[in-house]
Amino acid sequence: MNDTDVSKQIQQMVRFIRQEAEEKANEISVSAEEEFQIEKLQLVEAEKKKVRQEYDRKTMQVEVRKKIEYSMQLNASRIKVLQAQDDLVSGMKDSARKALLKISGEKNNYKKLLKGLIVQSLLRLKEPSVLLRCREMDLSVVKSVVEDAKKEYIEKAKVRTPNITIDNVYLPPPPSDADPHRSSCSGGVVLASEDGKIVCENTLDARLNVVFRQKLPKIRKQIFSKMGA
Repeated sequence: MNDTDVSKQIQQMVRFIRQEAEEKANEISVSAEEEFQIEKLQLVEAEKKKVRQEYDRKTMQVEVRKKIEYSMQLNASRIKVLQAQDDLVSGMKDSARKALLKISGEKNNYKKLLKGLIVQSLLRLKEPSVLLRCREMDLSVVKSVVEDAKKEYIEKAKVRTPNITIDNVYLPPPPSDADPHRSSCSGGVVLASEDGKIVCENTLDARLNVVFRQKLPKIRKQIFSKMGA
């Protein structure tokens, strides 16, 4: 083999090695590009997932805040409605209480009323001896009807004449705008057994409270059903 042939073989080998190297480099480049694209895609998807999760979290927070705010507003509205209802009912009771003051101003009618309240209290107690308490301003009227009240009680209960002692401690005076928070009494009487264990509170205020408690559900239903209509 002459030098020319040797030279040709060497060149062929060089070309072969170069081609192999280029193909290998190509393969490495393609593989690296594919791995890069895959990794990039994974990173992009991971970031997208993070963004979606963050968006979902913030959306959830907004929804929760909205629900909380709505609930608070709804509760506040309910409280306002209930307060308005209570104010209306309280206003009705105050009006009724003011109307009670007029009763004691009608002397003849109030005199009959006091007698009836004493008889009713005696029938409830059915005690041989009782203590009667009234307002100081009603003392003379009570004294004027107590004997007639005894007679009526005896006829109805078919018992002996009870002993009625008028207490020297009086019920509070009527309400006053000057001092609305003090104890007050619009009229009527309180009777108790001699030992004080049984008490019949038959004041106008007590009777109003009893009637109001009994009628309150009906009053609320009538008033607020009309308001809602």
